[in-house]
Amino acid sequence: MTWAATILTLYPEMFPGPLGISLAGKALQDSIWALNTVQIRDFATDKHRSVDDTPAGGGAGMVLKPDVLAAAIDSVSDGRPILAMTPRGTPLTQARVRQLAAGEGVILLSGRFEGFDERIIEARDVESVSIGDYVLSGGEVAAMVVLDACVRLLPGVMGAASSGEEESFESGLLEYPHYTRPVTWEGRTIPEVLRSGDHAKIAAWRLERAREDTRLRRPDLIERHGGASQAPPSGARRRDTKA
Repeated sequence: MTWAATILTLYPEMFPGPLGISLAGKALQDSIWALNTVQIRDFATDKHRSVDDTPAGGGAGMVLKPDVLAAAIDSVSDGRPILAMTPRGTPLTQARVRQLAAGEGVILLSGRFEGFDERIIEARDVESVSIGDYVLSGGEVAAMVVLDACVRLLPGVMGAASSGEEESFESGLLEYPHYTRPVTWEGRTIPEVLRSGDHAKIAAWRLERAREDTRLRRPDLIERHGGASQAPPSGARRRDTKA
């Protein structure tokens, strides 16, 4: 069954964008996943095709109207999770991405202006999601991030099932650092252990570096995962690593 993504947006011409190239693009061509865009403005009911109005209580900007959004959502709602891209949402995690990728697909609501009328979130069981602590001009780029994260996990997209096992966040740790030839570059040398061919020592070094880098750069991950002591999955990239 094809994993289906539907984007509700005022700018459908932004898609597929970068999702039309590389792994995601090939998977789209191969029908591993499908992409559909819906123009929110098509569901406006007045002669001006209005999709927004001034904020209740005053303030700058405009707010997307709940009746227009509800009509757009209802036109595509079929049981897939509905996610609204907003900085007010719950931070996206790799665990949530895995859940979405394991399902039938997703419906993504891309906002503009000051965001959505809050009533649409509860009325249509919409999940508010944020991709980071910053503000974008609209939700389209955030939607692309969600889709890229999901699509790469679909069966047949990456070259090998183990390709993503040791990447950042999969084990609760940041990924260990990588090196490749030449052995020495600008006076900097690949760590000797990575040239030893001793897979046990290499695995131990990688785990220690992953823990150390996570403690230094993302201590919140250590706290979130109860120490993040779990080793990255074994077996991935297991080959002679002599450079």
